[in-house]
Amino acid sequence: MSSLSRELVFLILQFLDEEKFKETVHKLEQESGFYFNMKYFEDEVINGNWDEVERYLGGFTKVDDNRYSMKIFFEIRKQKYLEALDKHDRSKAVEILVKDLKVFASFNEELFKEITQLLTLENFRENEQLSKYGDTKSARAIMLVELKKLIEANPLFRDKLQFPNLKSSRLRTLINQSLNWQHQLCKNPRPNPDIKTLFVDHSCGQPNGARAPSPANNPLLGSIPKPGGFPQLGAHGPFQPAPTPVAPLAGWMSNPPAVTHPAVSGGAIGFAAMLKHPRTPSAANPSMDYPSGDSDHVSKRPRPVGLSEEVNLPVNMMPVTYPQSHSYPQDDFHKAVARTLSQGSAPMSMDFHPVQQTLLLVGTNVGDIGLWDVGTKERLVVRNFKVWELGKCSMALQQAALVKDPTVSVNRIIWSPDGTLFGVAYSRHIVQIYSYHGGDDIRQHLEIDAHVGGVNDIAFAHPNKQLCIITCGDDKTIKVWEATSGTKQFTFEGHEAPVYSVCPHYKENIQVHLFNCFRWKDKGMAL
Repeated sequence: MSSLSRELVFLILQFLDEEKFKETVHKLEQESGFYFNMKYFEDEVINGNWDEVERYLGGFTKVDDNRYSMKIFFEIRKQKYLEALDKHDRSKAVEILVKDLKVFASFNEELFKEITQLLTLENFRENEQLSKYGDTKSARAIMLVELKKLIEANPLFRDKLQFPNLKSSRLRTLINQSLNWQHQLCKNPRPNPDIKTLFVDHSCGQPNGARAPSPANNPLLGSIPKPGGFPQLGAHGPFQPAPTPVAPLAGWMSNPPAVTHPAVSGGAIGFAAMLKHPRTPSAANPSMDYPSGDSDHVSKRPRPVGLSEEVNLPVNMMPVTYPQSHSYPQDDFHKAVARTLSQGSAPMSMDFHPVQQTLLLVGTNVGDIGLWDVGTKERLVVRNFKVWELGKCSMALQQAALVKDPTVSVNRIIWSPDGTLFGVAYSRHIVQIYSYHGGDDIRQHLEIDAHVGGVNDIAFAHPNKQLCIITCGDDKTIKVWEATSGTKQFTFEGHEAPVYSVCPHYKENIQVHLFNCFRWKDKGMAL
């Protein structure tokens, strides 16, 4: 969906909330997947509406999308299971176990067995880990704190937790601007125009509803002043006789959040329900959490000669194209910022393609990877971290991914010497190798459970004319892997501290023994 279509959804969400279409608001949030209403989610969790909780979540993520999502669904279904046990509803508990919790058995069989054994207890609080489980209300509140942390850390929810800062009734304002513009195009504008529909353009010189001349073909545009203009839409039919500009609109939430986002702006749109009088939202509306603010991002365009200064002109959003490459004077290269790219999370590692030198790989502090064309400022690819085959990974990693701390970061991202592959070293166990086929075509190539703990660095090397991957990590080892199959070839041990960097050494036309191919840091010293 285009950016303007996405912004239109936000405008409709604001309108629906102002008109008190509560169920429709949350249905659109869920179906569009653009805005996750945390307040609504919290209310449903506290009230134990588990079907609605999962349905709403389903618009943003699925169980197997990543380990954050897996943990979110696991905690919700576990709570539902414990509540059934607490009510001594064994049949319901068995149904939840088989239908909802069985999916997690393939990721952590021991945990699933432990959950199943709770059925044999008269009171599940006899289990040591659940001995402090209180009543249902307090248990839901404790779980909700954990769920919020997981949602905020989940890359799939990034940029979906804050509603754009909009003036009150922003969609209604855009329609008023459109009506003012249409009235300026009338050949015989009336001082007291009447409007009965938004389905077709307004025209004073013809019966209401006829289409007005196009601005490009109107011979009077810019030569004859146009009197009058539309005031804001009211609820009682005819317009007021005096031309009234669109008044400034106050923000409609009293306590907007500290995090601000760019305001939404867009072109006019016909919407029949706009004939209703704008409502001032009640402070007692707990179901929505849309922030407000002033939005002054309407493009300033020169007005044609003769147009009233009170007229609100529409915004014409035209596609912007960028040249494929740019050159900068050498003297200016180190003095001026050539490009600013917004990755969305803190970059931790970057590497330019060895051949196509406008291609930039970026890895972030939340495990995302991005591929940018710096020449056009276009992000070609973005991938959120996900273990490709969790069942093949060590039990230590499976525990970390499902039950323990799910946070992960990119420690190093790097191209192979010919640019056909690139590797990503993560802060937890994993190395992932992608193949690159041009444009935005990247494909999964290898996933290696390389080290116990973080993988601190990764490099490519050609010992014996065979492409290899070299890694080092928190487990105080350096390992060498064959780049085609992922087979481990060597392990170098003996370090007294985690190894943080490897650097292959290349000697042209000389076969260097593998033990001389790297440098590494050990306890802060280069060896």
